[in-house]
Amino acid sequence: MSKNHRGSGIRSLPNHGRGTCAICGKTDIKVLYEKEINGQNVNICKFCNAHLKNEARNAPAPAPAAEEAPAAEAPAEEAPAQEAPAEEAPAEAPAETPAE
Repeated sequence: MSKNHRGSGIRSLPNHGRGTCAICGKTDIKVLYEKEINGQNVNICKFCNAHLKNEARNAPAPAPAAEEAPAAEAPAEEAPAQEAPAEEAPAEAPAETPAE
């Protein structure tokens, strides 16, 4: 397995691949991973790269649009049945003070 981010692989890079991470702001750290953030390609460190990958892996998968359409119609049909307001309980009654 090759080690692209070590030794001779980074000698040709400016400052031997070291700089300031665009995400965490650490200085003089190896910034060898190029990612697109807010529409810009920036170089980030190994730790921020791992963090972004873990967030992407653990993010919930978006639901298909086909399932959302019937679900959106169902509450609209139920809404007229729920329009009749139920009797609400009265707010707390003021506490009576004992007459002495």
